[in-house]
Amino acid sequence: MKLFLVAGEASGDKLGAALMAALTDLVPGVTFVGIGGPQMEALGLQSLFPMEELSVMGLLEVLPKYRQLKRRIAETAEAVLKTAPDALITIDSPDFCLRVARIVKAARPAQKTVHYVAPSVWAWRPGRAAKMAEVIDHVLALLPFEPPYMTAAGMSCDFVGHPVVAEPRAQAAEAAALRQTLMIGPDQPVLLCLPGSRRGEVKRLMPRFAATVAALRRDLPGLRVLIPTVRGVAPLVRKLACRWDEVPNVISDPAEKRAAFATANLALAASGTVSLELAANRVPMVIGYRMNWLTWHITKRAMLIDTVTLVNLVSETRAVPEFLGPACRPKPMARALRELLQDPQRRAEQVSAMETTMQRLGEGGEAPGLRAARSVLSFLQRG
Repeated sequence: MKLFLVAGEASGDKLGAALMAALTDLVPGVTFVGIGGPQMEALGLQSLFPMEELSVMGLLEVLPKYRQLKRRIAETAEAVLKTAPDALITIDSPDFCLRVARIVKAARPAQKTVHYVAPSVWAWRPGRAAKMAEVIDHVLALLPFEPPYMTAAGMSCDFVGHPVVAEPRAQAAEAAALRQTLMIGPDQPVLLCLPGSRRGEVKRLMPRFAATVAALRRDLPGLRVLIPTVRGVAPLVRKLACRWDEVPNVISDPAEKRAAFATANLALAASGTVSLELAANRVPMVIGYRMNWLTWHITKRAMLIDTVTLVNLVSETRAVPEFLGPACRPKPMARALRELLQDPQRRAEQVSAMETTMQRLGEGGEAPGLRAARSVLSFLQRG
C-alpha cells in the first residue's frame, strides 16, 4: 500500500504522524510520500518541500505568497499523479489541500481521496461542504457533531476522536524538574503564553501578549512566563520575546513543552487547537486573537456561532473567556487572567468544562490515530 499525505501546519503534522504510526502497525510494508513536518519526517516521510511554506492564514497574509503557493499546489498535484497512490490523504489546511485534490481528481477521477479534519461548516461558510464533496470521498472528523454535515453533502465520514486525548502528558516529577531548571519557586504562579504556530499570528499577538503580561505583573510581581512554541516560528518567537520588559523562557523541546503544560497555573493563548491541549492538562485559560482588519470583518460577518473556542463549543458552555479582533486588548485580558487565578469558582467552572470536552472527544478510549487508520482502511476496502 502506498499513501500520499499532505499536511500544511504543526497541528496537521501531529495528526499525520499518529496516522502514519497506526497504519504502519496495521499494514506492514505501507509506504508514505508527500508533505509533512518534523513529526511525520521522524517516521520516514521525506517532505517534498518544507511544510512551513504552507502555514499561512488570512487574506492579506496569503496575497504576497500567492504565486509561490500556486506553484506548490501544482507541484504537489503533479507528484500525486506521478506516485499513483492507493489514496491521497490531505490533512487540514483546506485552502491548499483541496486545491491539490481538485487538480488530481480532474486528471484522475478514480483517485481515492480522504480529508482529515472536517471543515468547520458549522461555524461559517456552510457551502464549503458541498464544494469539498466534489473532490473528497471520505472525511475523518475530530469533533463528534461533525459527521452529519459531511454525509449530508455526499461524503462518507467517521468521527475518529481528537488526537489531543492521546498525547503524552508530563508527570509531576517532570514538571518539578522543569521548575528547578528554570529556577521557578514552589509558590510562583506560572503563565503559559501561546501566540500561535503561524508567523502572522505570532507577529500580531506577541506585542499584545507582552503588554497583557506587563499589566498582570503589576499585581503578581512573582509571575513567571513560559512560551511553548514550534519549530517553524521558534526563531521569530525568541526574537520578539527579547523585546519584553522581562524576557520569558521560550521552550521548543517537546519534553520540556509537556512539562510546561503540567506546571502551569493558567494560560493566555491564541484561538485554535491549543485550547484543547490546555484542556487536556486542565490548565485554565483566556483566549486572545487578532487578525488584520479586512480578514476580521470578513470572518465576523460570516460567523454562525458566538464563540470560536473549541472547549466552549464541545462542552456547550462559555466557560473560557475570549477576546477576539478589536477586543484583543491587554488590560481586559490581564483582568480576566487575574480573576481566573484568584477566583476558585471561575477555575472550577473551566475545569469542569475541560473534563466534559475531553470525555466527548474520546478520552479513555481507543487512540484517535488508530481509529483514523481503521477508518481509512475500511474506506479503501469498501472501494
